[in-house]
Amino acid sequence: MTDASLFQLGIGLETGAHAEDSRSRKAAPDSPGAAAGCLLDPDRADHFIRRDGSVFAGTHLIIEVVGGEGLDDEARIASAFRDCVAECGATLLHIHTHKFSPQGVSGVAVLAESHISVHTWPEARYGAFDVFMCGDADPWQAVPVLRRAFATRDVRVTELRRGEGLLARALAA
Repeated sequence: MTDASLFQLGIGLETGAHAEDSRSRKAAPDSPGAAAGCLLDPDRADHFIRRDGSVFAGTHLIIEVVGGEGLDDEARIASAFRDCVAECGATLLHIHTHKFSPQGVSGVAVLAESHISVHTWPEARYGAFDVFMCGDADPWQAVPVLRRAFATRDVRVTELRRGEGLLARALAA
């Protein structure tokens, strides 16, 4: 297999993830209850979100851009990703986009806090975005960015709290 083939498979891409130092972390306890207790420790440095009396892994927004312009433009989409990352207070690790023929773009921005992804149908002036973030990043700040980037007023949002209730179930076990 050639180096180019490996690159297409994503092998050998330098993302920085391999450099993360996990030596200072303690091994996770074997029992689910012990693990949940550890996750509820207020001194724990993690990226779980604690809001409204709930603890969850992250906020996942399903964002539909309807009647948008420029949804076939890879550079415009990459720029919108960068603007979203900056406005949301996230950390960009990598952006990858792919232009389809005759139209459409798929893309992902990999974040330290999770990801932003898109698939577009420019012929229908529609873009399906996912914005999933944990920790202190605020994915709701992506909504006005996408509205401006694709020149539309019609942006529809559904929020999911990923992993909500997971810790409560683990503690009950």
